[in-house]
Amino acid sequence: MEAEKKEQIIKEVIHCAYVVRYNLGEGFLESVYQNAMMIELSKLGLHVEKEKQINVFYVDDTLIGVFKADILVEDFLILELKTVAELTNAHEMQLVNYLKATRIDDGLLINFYGKKVQVKRKFRELQRI
Repeated sequence: MEAEKKEQIIKEVIHCAYVVRYNLGEGFLESVYQNAMMIELSKLGLHVEKEKQINVFYVDDTLIGVFKADILVEDFLILELKTVAELTNAHEMQLVNYLKATRIDDGLLINFYGKKVQVKRKFRELQRI
């Protein structure tokens, strides 16, 4: 997929997060926002999977486990959803670790708690030692 197309999809996903937050307000469990995001993303015709199991690889390409992404969009974007009072570095590192381990390049950390939705974009970082 072209980089330009990926960027457009990421913008659409962020817009959906704002739509969901506007329509639901605050105070729901993460699963409620997750279901609403699935509806909004599906309306756009995007291929989305909830609780998608994704393989986790070790440095030598050995499969070492699986994890479930809150939402996987178009097989290239992991959405990690939260309903916490404040996003922390630990939340951000969790998403970055998912990106590294799954070899998916892009992720969005979305927090629906508080007066407005918070969105942080994270990237996989390749480290060569």
